[in-house]
Amino acid sequence: METRRDHARVDELRILEAESVHIIREVVSELERPVLLFSAGKDSIVLLRLAEKAFRPAPLPFPVLHVDTGHNFDEVIAFRDRRIERAGHRLVVASVQESIDRGRVKEVGGPNGSRNRLQIRTLLDALEDGGFDAAFGGARRDEERARAKERVLSFRDEFGQWDPRAQRPEPWSLYNGRIRPGEQVRVFPLSNWTELDIWRYIQLEGLELPPIYFAHEREVFERDGLLLATSRFTTPGAGEPVSVQRVRYRTVGDLTITGAVRSEAADIAAVIAEIGASTVSERGETRADDRTSAAAMEDRKREGYF
Repeated sequence: METRRDHARVDELRILEAESVHIIREVVSELERPVLLFSAGKDSIVLLRLAEKAFRPAPLPFPVLHVDTGHNFDEVIAFRDRRIERAGHRLVVASVQESIDRGRVKEVGGPNGSRNRLQIRTLLDALEDGGFDAAFGGARRDEERARAKERVLSFRDEFGQWDPRAQRPEPWSLYNGRIRPGEQVRVFPLSNWTELDIWRYIQLEGLELPPIYFAHEREVFERDGLLLATSRFTTPGAGEPVSVQRVRYRTVGDLTITGAVRSEAADIAAVIAEIGASTVSERGETRADDRTSAAAMEDRKREGYF
């Protein structure tokens, strides 16, 4: 039975939805060639739905871009292709492996080697090659401290770099999208959403997700406090025994640095209850790339990261 609290939550979600749709429309009206970054993770799935709502019944007036590290969960790539093909959107895939093959970046091996930072050059090249001047991303301010500093419109210089001191004020939700030739804008329509908002919106809209977001049995091993899945890219070392555990993922990313959490939450309602009781953000709990230093995310953003 629905309660007043349930109706209030729906109203809150519709307000967030309206704000995000407004941002997307404003950017399309001000910038010449936007693109939507899509990882097939929960946030980008919500972002894509909001973009569809912003322009329906017309098709999206911009393509969808996925920066593919080559170290992805198979379930996520299968979902990406199914979701984009079903909607009839144009998908652009920027490959980190191709960047390595072309000598644009150099891969670092070893048990702690990751392609996550290599995405920066791959993304910047893809934006330049496509002539894109604005990129919609699914980042939220509650995820991490560096992202809490972001404006909705995050301006990047001609090298794609971010300077938090050079960002423009946004009083009364007024957005100034003017840029000089060569500059870019990263746009975050989900800035004011929380992880719980995202999941409640997924429930409200009945959105499909990759199955790794729900509890399932998987072979994992522990490394530096993270539960990593065994795969052809992640091999346990000495002192890292493999076990089959019931887990799910709070975030989707490169599987070499994305940890699982032990969970019995097999449906959206159970996930919402689990998140409501959590005191740790999803990136803080499951992403090795954010544990390297207190300013890890900010350092990557200064170089051109999402």
